[in-house]
Amino acid sequence: MTGANGLGDLMRDPDETIRRMDDWAAGFAAKAERYQAAQAETERLRLTSTSSDGAVSVTGGADGTVTDLTFSNKVKSFPLEELSRAILTTMRRAQSGIAEKVAGVMTERLGDEDRETRTALLDTLRGRFPDPDEPDEPQPPASPDPVPPAPSGGAAVPPSPSAPQASPPPRRRPDPVEDDNNPW
Repeated sequence: MTGANGLGDLMRDPDETIRRMDDWAAGFAAKAERYQAAQAETERLRLTSTSSDGAVSVTGGADGTVTDLTFSNKVKSFPLEELSRAILTTMRRAQSGIAEKVAGVMTERLGDEDRETRTALLDTLRGRFPDPDEPDEPQPPASPDPVPPAPSGGAAVPPSPSAPQASPPPRRRPDPVEDDNNPW
């Protein structure tokens, strides 16, 4: 190690040793600044998605947390199951763009630096926030409603479709003052 650019050369020229160490430290500090800037910009990222009918809008951060959820007046007529589905679908759609937004920040701030680290991070984000339009695992079919047991040993008979059904309770009339603030 006493050849050209080896340890021996550095020991003979302490000024060169100090210059090289200063260059290394400056490069390391510059890299740390680039990473801090990329992290700060990533933390400011917001992704918004709106349902196709415009009823639900969800905004989330780069970590996947929901930062805003808004409804249009259309949701007042939605059954709760449909509203839940619209919220989750819209949230997943917003989250599915996280990996690409983070990739853009990393490219802008870091260039081609640390490809392996970038690939691992983006693969993790894509796994956590997949494209919601990709088919999910099939869900098992819903089980039919249970049939009540038959009285004293006879066979159970499901209620006839023509049998009168209990009517739902009357709906209360909406209060126009409450109506402005109540999304339901």
